[in-house]
Amino acid sequence: MTALDDYRAEIDRSLSVLREQGLLRRLRTPRGIDLVSNDYLGFADDPALVDAMRVALAACGAGSGGSRLLRGHREAFARLEERLAAFCGAGAALLFGSGYAANLGLLQSVVGAEDVVLSDERNHASLIDGLRLARGRRIVHSHVDLAAIERGLGLPRSGRAFVVTESVFSMDGDLAPLAELVDLTEAHGALLIVDEAHATGLYGPRGSGRVEELGLRERVLATVHTGGKALGSAGAWVAGPAELRDLLVNRARSFIFSTAPLPVLAAALDAGLDLLGREPQRRAEVHRKAALLRATLAAEGVSAGGASAIVPVVVGENEGALALQDGLAAAGFDARAIRPPTVPSGTARLRVTARYPVSDADLLRFSAETGRLLRARAA
Repeated sequence: MTALDDYRAEIDRSLSVLREQGLLRRLRTPRGIDLVSNDYLGFADDPALVDAMRVALAACGAGSGGSRLLRGHREAFARLEERLAAFCGAGAALLFGSGYAANLGLLQSVVGAEDVVLSDERNHASLIDGLRLARGRRIVHSHVDLAAIERGLGLPRSGRAFVVTESVFSMDGDLAPLAELVDLTEAHGALLIVDEAHATGLYGPRGSGRVEELGLRERVLATVHTGGKALGSAGAWVAGPAELRDLLVNRARSFIFSTAPLPVLAAALDAGLDLLGREPQRRAEVHRKAALLRATLAAEGVSAGGASAIVPVVVGENEGALALQDGLAAAGFDARAIRPPTVPSGTARLRVTARYPVSDADLLRFSAETGRLLRARAA
């Protein structure tokens, strides 16, 4: 047996273990009523975005040709970044190809070898991996545990201290206590970094997120925002002081060594921001529909968590979550199972998203079907 044959057999054994544990993932194309995507406001299919990208494609071509520091920079990116900074109320913004790249680049750039970082145990994988690439000491604390954060900030250190959190947690849908975190970081001479991925487009007078909503912009080092969720297209940006942007241009490896985003992305994000300003009722409707979904699930005896557009229905075991996913798919709904290691063991769930395009009637039918399927499985 060759080394290649041996390794392929090892891969097969690993996949068999995942299959036995109910953890094997497979790609599935979208089918049914969308209650799983992060396109909360329904912008992804809106003609305003599609038309803006079509016009830009004819004007600027398909590819960017290189990294932003080579030939990939565009005047459209510079104008967009000025607009994104104003949207966030920040001094500057820097566009990345994805939220994952933005978090990796930011954390790797700002955290030094002598620094300590307090990170919530439920933080997104991009934050976790960004801290792995950073050189500082990592302290992972229990979920939204302010006492644990305070203890960590009080430990002896020779460098700076950072607290890193999501503002809306991506799998639980709950909200970080940002005001309390700002008070803690200031009291201990620390710095706060907030991932606003699932808040951008849904919170604040302009819609930039919960930091804006709570009036905390000047008390936070950096926020990270995505265009691939509520804004309906792609890309992500870091917002903060102008000096931070300059630092990222010079240090963020995921920025320096990545081909620039497609030029049409600037047009798509511009159009998304325009639409967000023109139709604020979409945001209000998403929050109303999330409340309706929680209430109708509760009426069916189904416990649904979260306090945002993300409505987790925790089933427990992997097989049960997969069975619920498949039963809902047969009823015409796309609501997918989330399993470990994305969520803690024993908390497999459906991560349901309240979306502007989904009708109240469909939400009621979804709740009724979810209750029926769970009762049938328990019987």
